[in-house]
Amino acid sequence: MNITEVLAQAVERHHPRLVMLCSFQKEESVLVDELVRIAPGARIVTIDTGVLFPETLATWRAFEQRFGVDIEVQDATGDWTAANCCGAAKVEALERALVGADAWITGIRREQSPTRADAQEIEFDERRGLWKFNPLVDWTEKDLWRRISERDLPYNPLHDQGYASIGCAPCTAPGAGREGRWADSGKTECGLHV
Repeated sequence: MNITEVLAQAVERHHPRLVMLCSFQKEESVLVDELVRIAPGARIVTIDTGVLFPETLATWRAFEQRFGVDIEVQDATGDWTAANCCGAAKVEALERALVGADAWITGIRREQSPTRADAQEIEFDERRGLWKFNPLVDWTEKDLWRRISERDLPYNPLHDQGYASIGCAPCTAPGAGREGRWADSGKTECGLHV
């Protein structure tokens, strides 16, 4: 299936009990653009740790303006440091966002990391008892940038500064793939997708 088919299936089967998780990275530039074409009233949620990059906050505003959406916020502010990044507060915020949902949409791509290499377009999230849609699972970096360019989509300017993957300011450095995430730690995945 292509991105439109996966999202259309998610909407047909689960809307309005469908949540798209948005972190304002290049993947979400493409996903939000496509999702609002199919379901303008779709529920889009972000987790605000209180330590997002200023560029991420600006991208958030650009998404709301460009796509005509109000991004729902789940608060995960706290004493954030690189040592406790993506801990319980962030996972609890996700769990709150998913209350009452049957399914969620993510920007996971197989190319991103070995921990995501086996991801499927549609999976059942056993841990949460929800369907999980990964419409970009087969997309490459090149595919994302082509779509962003073709449709002149807003995207996080940190991508232009060497950040392939963008999380919170205390624990994200420039790097290819996901190597800039949780820099100088052995961590390879956030608590949201394990």
